[in-house]
Amino acid sequence: MTTVIQNVAVPTLAYTGDILIANGRFAAFGQHLNGDTIIDGTGLTALPGFVDVHVHFREPGFTAKETIATGAAAAAHGGYTTVVAMPNVNPVPDNVADFVDITKRNAAVPIHVKQWAAITKGRTSTQSVDMAALKAAGAFGFSNDGNGVQDAATMAAAMTAAQHLNLPIAAHIEDEGLMQHGVVNAGKLAQKLNLPGIPNVAESAQLARDLELAAATNVHYHACHISTKESVALIRAAKAAGVHVTAEVTPHHLLLDETDIHADDPAFKMNPPLRSRADHLALIEGLADGTLDMIATDHAPHTAADKAGSMATAAFGIVGLETAFSLLYSQFVTTKMFTLTQLVNWLSSAPATAFGLPAGKLIVGAPADVTLVDLTRQGTIDDHTWLSKGHNSPFIGRPYTGAVVKTIASGQVAWTE
Repeated sequence: MTTVIQNVAVPTLAYTGDILIANGRFAAFGQHLNGDTIIDGTGLTALPGFVDVHVHFREPGFTAKETIATGAAAAAHGGYTTVVAMPNVNPVPDNVADFVDITKRNAAVPIHVKQWAAITKGRTSTQSVDMAALKAAGAFGFSNDGNGVQDAATMAAAMTAAQHLNLPIAAHIEDEGLMQHGVVNAGKLAQKLNLPGIPNVAESAQLARDLELAAATNVHYHACHISTKESVALIRAAKAAGVHVTAEVTPHHLLLDETDIHADDPAFKMNPPLRSRADHLALIEGLADGTLDMIATDHAPHTAADKAGSMATAAFGIVGLETAFSLLYSQFVTTKMFTLTQLVNWLSSAPATAFGLPAGKLIVGAPADVTLVDLTRQGTIDDHTWLSKGHNSPFIGRPYTGAVVKTIASGQVAWTE
């Protein structure tokens, strides 16, 4: 069976025409192509399927928050064709049996779901996992996301082992001794709301340690959800020195800062927290100059009960897969701060390239992962349309321009409006 997307704009190839898909791959780009199935692309734009290397699908163990099926549906709704799930589930994929169980579940959904394995047993211990066995089982790389690796010797040993296997280490960067049990950014906001604050140094101090260890081991070190100006400066310097570091920033840290929080509202509680305006601007500058490589949602669904009450007790995290493109396109592309090409790079091509994924390109022979968007569609963020179980977001009701209308993974429609 073949599929043709007709009369669609393809900005990466600078033309409007047809796309032929055969056997799950792009077969031709041109005019007046024929296929068994026709998709009318008139008025739409074809983009490489989005790639997110940092999502939480909560299964197994926390399926009231999300399942792999609902998380994958949310991803497809948001235009994502490849995601990589974090290992803070129960049981933790810190051994081959539990890792294989998750990968079998991941394979049952219509998009590509890859899996991080844990760095240490249980994610919070100092006991190393069998990285070689987990690589053989299909591990994408290793992360204790949700917890920073507190012991330097443990991180150094993990980096050495991962480097020998040519797999990345992804770090949730957080010195727990400096966190001060905080729930918002330290400073005026914390004082105003009478809530404990998280200082910038809780992130940047551990990042500085990790970058030194990455330089010593030559591992591919991936810095998750960077939030501070100090961290941006550290990564910029490390890259200039030749350290193999990549870094991500979330849509919420690009779109919001602590001045957007006006009350004790758990919808705004995330880790790392929304920082100062100066930090926010440093993140945008770091993305623009290549210090930060990609945008990752850190999609973190919770139940309504998890996010109820005060920021002092509610869970950290917001959902993001279903809103990322529309919000980022509205904020940055329609205002001409960035181009569509830049945004597509950060959402698709850059993460694919950084991690060697067969994604991010609309070229003959590549897997037919494509996201069709209507760049003129306007609306407001409406969580009633979401496919995720989680509705924890501060963006509900926010106006947008630009929407995903169809997502195709390996030539098959994964979601359509």
